[in-house]
Amino acid sequence: MPNLNVEIKAYCFNPARVRNYLVSKNAFFNGIDLQTDTYFHVPAARLKLREGNIENNLIYYQRPDQAGPKNSSFYLTPVQDPSSLKIILTAALGIRVMVSKRREIYYIDNVKFHIDEVNGLGLFVEIEAGNLLADLSQSELKQQCEFYMSELGINEEDLVEESYSDMLLAGRTQEQPWERSLVAAHPRDDGN
Repeated sequence: MPNLNVEIKAYCFNPARVRNYLVSKNAFFNGIDLQTDTYFHVPAARLKLREGNIENNLIYYQRPDQAGPKNSSFYLTPVQDPSSLKIILTAALGIRVMVSKRREIYYIDNVKFHIDEVNGLGLFVEIEAGNLLADLSQSELKQQCEFYMSELGINEEDLVEESYSDMLLAGRTQEQPWERSLVAAHPRDDGN
């Protein structure tokens, strides 16, 4: 039976504010993980191998592309030798895309928080209320996710629908929504 997360991803305009909030709530800091997620070609859903200095897992998941709190149904297994498994999966399935990121990992009970700096995409915050560490219903997980969205000041317009992999495949790089408004408000002076 798959596990369930109710989760969001949002642009992170102020990582210090998120970090300070988590510290003020005595969140458990699990460390900074330098992760590479390799996505493989599969007929449905997503299959990725995560290689990091903290987390090394093979993850198969299904999640809709929507901006608000969404259900993510997943299977996860720890991997002892990710580099060998990567060779096998690459030969069998082929690589779809690779995502590299610096991830700060925090926990408050069963809720996992990430502050991500994703190569080519920028800064993000993720909230994952999951039943892996607690026996909670989908409705209870959604309430937790929405509560922490409110606590962290995450607005609807900050939410991201797609996975990092889809954003990279679509060619969405570096420019963040706030950068467009900064450029419009402060045009570059070329000396003309």
